[in-house]
Amino acid sequence: MNSQFLPLLLLAVLAALLMLNSRRQKRAIADAQRLQKSLVNGDRVVTTCGLHATVVGSANDTMIDLEIAPGVRTRWLRAAIREKITTEDGASTPPAAPVDGSARADNS
Repeated sequence: MNSQFLPLLLLAVLAALLMLNSRRQKRAIADAQRLQKSLVNGDRVVTTCGLHATVVGSANDTMIDLEIAPGVRTRWLRAAIREKITTEDGASTPPAAPVDGSARADNS
């Protein structure tokens, strides 16, 4: 009897871990869907590939238009939106520093 108890206990622990993991995954999927449905024009977002953009068209249920630079608009699946960028005071995020090195402080 004692030799059968250990495998049953191991199976019960594994089953409990699998149930907890599936609940966590379902919650993460529901949160992502809620975020994607809540997007409106003017929201700053980050895509799954790390692209920062502004929502400029969100009328379609599956597609969303993003502006990645002034005058440059692209169309993405809503599922590609990973997160919405928010600040504490509600203001928009500051522009990024120039890439050409003109703002370097060391002058080298």
